[in-house]
Amino acid sequence: MEQQLLREDALLRGHFRLSSGLHSDTYVQCARFLRWPELAAPAAAELARQIKAAGLAPDLVVGPAMGGVVMGYELARQLGVPGIFTERDENGQMSLRRGFTIEPGQQIIIAEDVVTTGKSTNEVARLLTELGGKVLAVASLIDRTSGNAALNFPNFALLPVTAATYAPDDCPLCRAGVPVVKPGSRPEKAFS
Repeated sequence: MEQQLLREDALLRGHFRLSSGLHSDTYVQCARFLRWPELAAPAAAELARQIKAAGLAPDLVVGPAMGGVVMGYELARQLGVPGIFTERDENGQMSLRRGFTIEPGQQIIIAEDVVTTGKSTNEVARLLTELGGKVLAVASLIDRTSGNAALNFPNFALLPVTAATYAPDDCPLCRAGVPVVKPGSRPEKAFS
């Protein structure tokens, strides 16, 4: 899978500002990979296989917008269950909109493209739990935490990616004068 990500310019090396505000030497742009159904379908099929092999039987897949929408849809299709997504409201909080609901006791898989710190995954999990759902696991293409995300449920990932991260005021890439790039979907104002 790593070679496919590299071919699609979905796995980048350089100096990047992440959505968290941290700097990193590695950036994963899964949208470039997921744009190809012939790549997305087998990746989601492998995650579905791992989920089933673990004895998990979800009722629903929830993909946080934006990165988890395509992954969530394809994983839901592979598992034969509905797929919905969360998105940020006007206050920046993850929420269910568009008439999506969670039924009490519903067994849920959270689908992500990349788990970077686990912060947004945990935010979605809290929302789903508050609405009466039960989060069984998160499934992602990439795990940037090397298995160290602070999650209270299993983390299925197809590719662990080890990447250095730095506080902006202690970044060796900044000190070396390497220009920082802000890829991704969140605008610059998210960092102020």
